Amino acid sequence: MQWSLWGLAAAGKFFEGMVIFLTGVAIPLIQKDLDLPANLKGAVGAALLFGILIGASLFGQLADRLGRKFVFVLEMALFTCFIGLTALAWNAAILISLLFCVGVTLGADYPTAHIIISEAIPSRFRGRMILAAFSFQAVGSLGGVLVGILMLDIYPELNAWHWMYGVLVIPGIIVTVMRSRLPESSHWLLSRNRAEEAHTAAVKLLGRPVRILQQQPEDMAQEPKREFKDLFSPRYIRATILTSVPWFLQDLSTYGIGLFTPSIIGSLFSMDQPDLILRDLTAAEGAGAIDLLLVVGFLVSIPLVDRVGRIPLQIIGFIGCAAGLAIASFSGAVPEGSALKIPLIFGGFMLFNFMTNLGPNAITYVLAGEVFPTQIRGAGAGFAAAFAKIGAVSTAFFFPILRKDIGTATLLQWLVLTALAGALVTYLFRIEPNGKSLEQMGYGQPTFRAR
Repeated sequence: MQWSLWGLAAAGKFFEGMVIFLTGVAIPLIQKDLDLPANLKGAVGAALLFGILIGASLFGQLADRLGRKFVFVLEMALFTCFIGLTALAWNAAILISLLFCVGVTLGADYPTAHIIISEAIPSRFRGRMILAAFSFQAVGSLGGVLVGILMLDIYPELNAWHWMYGVLVIPGIIVTVMRSRLPESSHWLLSRNRAEEAHTAAVKLLGRPVRILQQQPEDMAQEPKREFKDLFSPRYIRATILTSVPWFLQDLSTYGIGLFTPSIIGSLFSMDQPDLILRDLTAAEGAGAIDLLLVVGFLVSIPLVDRVGRIPLQIIGFIGCAAGLAIASFSGAVPEGSALKIPLIFGGFMLFNFMTNLGPNAITYVLAGEVFPTQIRGAGAGFAAAFAKIGAVSTAFFFPILRKDIGTATLLQWLVLTALAGALVTYLFRIEPNGKSLEQMGYGQPTFRAR
């Protein structure tokens, strides 16, 4: 049951990565097919990410109030519905509205998928299991690019983007049904004083008898009920800053690069390949090669996260991201037509993708679900993800505009500074959960142990 739970959480991250990067492939087709003005090109990507912002904040709190499982199932059912409607969109306004709704459902998965895993997995390998599930965002990113390539190869028309979104409907239905069969979180049930239901859920989860270890009444009296506002209290503000600000800084570059890598690569071949379909296909193939490094970064970070620790990996990753973006920015000093331009962009983006999933893209997600107590774990993880997506929305909307106004190289240099700022904030507000139980991080929450 633990493996099933983990796999179904990983599926949500897979869908997120696929939809975001699939949109990157689809944007050039959508722009031409629906005759989008330049300002709405950024709105297509921004709508999706703005929806994630809203969904992470809203559904994180709902998971604390209504239960982990309820939100876990609801979000996937809504995702399946809205992604199917997106495939049928016939104008820009409808498409942008539906992508926003898709984003809301994907945002809901940020806090719920994380805490579903963290509250069901033993402390000694909690970090690597959360990280392994989150790595499916990178697998989905690569899958989104590959689906785009496949659709363009089978159906080389401007409206091929409809089919790109439509292929996700059936997998969404399957995951929704399977999630409905999972047990509720015992941690959440205990936080609601539903000990008998917690015992039943723990037995179903572990497949063997368990014994609930409740707090003593005097201990319970010392632990007041916590609410969303407590995230900004002196007791938790350090954790709130650590989980939200570096994630915000990381998303500025990760989503800008991720969404617009096909467009950036496509601009390199615009003179050699004037046909839009073939140019988009070439750009998607190039983006796919670069996105392979996202998967490699996760493969390296998974065995290290419980050995090296969260904070060192995040700091090293931010510094590596800055180096990759700096290398890519050097392409701006290379004359047009130079053979050095393409290797600098590809090499810089590959290093960036590797280091972001070795460090900040992976670790910010892990930290957000570990440093808050059970009563506000969903709210804390949700707020961190929502705050981060302010950066993602900003970069999705303004990236194409800024590229046009100041150039790709200058924009990448700005992102170098944000990556270095992320390393600094991580160091100043560091909290290391490595090797600690959720109860130790959550200030005396109840636990259960197998007999």
